[in-house]
Amino acid sequence: MTDVQRIQNLKVPSGVIDAVLDTDAFNEVDDQFAISLFLRLPERIRPLALYAAPFYNSNSSGPADGMEKSYEELARLLPLLGREDVPVFRGSDRYLPSETEVVDSPAVRDLVARAKQYSPEKPLYVVAIGAITNVASALLLAPEIKENIVVVWLGGHSLNWEHTKEFNMVQDIAAARVVMGCGVPFVQLPCMGVVDAFAISKPELEKWLVGRTPIADYLAKTVIKAQQNSDLVWSRVIWDVTAVAWLFNDGERFMQSKLIPTPLPAYDGLYEHRANAPLCRYVHHISRDALMYELIDRLTKE
Repeated sequence: MTDVQRIQNLKVPSGVIDAVLDTDAFNEVDDQFAISLFLRLPERIRPLALYAAPFYNSNSSGPADGMEKSYEELARLLPLLGREDVPVFRGSDRYLPSETEVVDSPAVRDLVARAKQYSPEKPLYVVAIGAITNVASALLLAPEIKENIVVVWLGGHSLNWEHTKEFNMVQDIAAARVVMGCGVPFVQLPCMGVVDAFAISKPELEKWLVGRTPIADYLAKTVIKAQQNSDLVWSRVIWDVTAVAWLFNDGERFMQSKLIPTPLPAYDGLYEHRANAPLCRYVHHISRDALMYELIDRLTKE
């Protein structure tokens, strides 16, 4: 890929684009918001597939269980959104054993097959909001597809944060290194120091979402239930929405970004900075109110 084409592919796309979403949907409460937004942007996104990603926290007994629970959560969400037509694929049941070993799955095979139908001039957009194992496996299985896709990932922390031990990244550092080191056009939305600004409070959920539409009600009550043991004033970051929102960030109305050499996460919890690395797009600011208004508007339309 030429430098000119890379820079073009790192711009916010225009018109209707083809995209897939890779998600650890049962990990916490924010993936559901992102999935809903992804499926409610007909003027920008043609959603081709949803992939279940592995995760391991208190909501799962291990990466395989996390992936399976994410697959089941996607199946619950689609009827609420009226989008049972979008196919859902099981993803990797474990993290990458190394930076050279594929973890095969239906999701990986589907991504490879789809990506081969695209080109640098008309790329497939791959939005990833979990451990990036599925995407890394696809790139290892068919390295040539890096020319045909743009990867948009919520992962890692900001460059000035003290470490890179963010949930999505730290689960599978090998996968993050494969994706960020292979030269695929890459958009990074860092968590702490950038996306942590995108939070919603209980009064906002109750005023703007509860009872408005089936999906808005489901999402709001899911967040409120998750915070039910908190007696303090609270807000909840709904991180994953921002990765989807980058696809329609025309005129930087929701976030600001810049081109930088793609950093590489190291196993010591820091970034390796490579002066001659291919450029990536790095998001460094979220316009919280503008994006929250847009999200609420999309979720409350019948």
